[in-house]
Amino acid sequence: MSRSAESDYDTVERVIDAFRAGDPVLIHDFDDREGEVDLVYPARSVAPLDVARMRNDAGGLVCVALPDDVAETLSLPFMDEVLDHPAANSHDLAYDSRSSFSFTVNHRESFTGITDRDRAMTISRLAPVAELARAGDYDADDFGGEFRAPGHVHLLRGAPNLLDDRQGHTELGLALADEAGTAPAVVVCEMLDDETGAALPKSAARDYAARNDFAFVDGDRLLEVLR
Repeated sequence: MSRSAESDYDTVERVIDAFRAGDPVLIHDFDDREGEVDLVYPARSVAPLDVARMRNDAGGLVCVALPDDVAETLSLPFMDEVLDHPAANSHDLAYDSRSSFSFTVNHRESFTGITDRDRAMTISRLAPVAELARAGDYDADDFGGEFRAPGHVHLLRGAPNLLDDRQGHTELGLALADEAGTAPAVVVCEMLDDETGAALPKSAARDYAARNDFAFVDGDRLLEVLR
């Protein structure tokens, strides 16, 4: 196993190889940011069992991150720019200057949209859609014909210059996808601690990664290679 001698993190090379192979990886962002570990998947590889893992083992919100250029082509806004309600005013985020949230979707072939099978369908289909949109072969009308909103899969819109603009899990995951040569669509889900009700500690996330042979990396290490 490619662990660093100074810590229990894996090498960035192992993380990239795992992601390229379609495997999930664990990414801790930064102690002075959210201080959270996310389970991150390439969207194309997500199957119902993966959604079940995110529900049962991670426990956070299952989101699909798309890069800014793809979101622009598909007319996917930042929600804080389009919501006309007092609750959308004066965002005071302790960890960042803005939220990445766009709206929520279901694939039109899904039923309720919330089952593992339905969410896996929605998530996995977003990967080829992102590739087609980036190539100029898929637009907002095509998206509306295939997906409906609101739904049960949260969409995130990456910062325009990714890690140069923002260093959230959204941007870390998308930069990893670019480096791995996978579709520009990644799934992120926060790992939570059932006992404390807080984010899963890094030590527990490290143990989970080791038990499941998943790569585990810190955001600082990814920045050194991907930024």
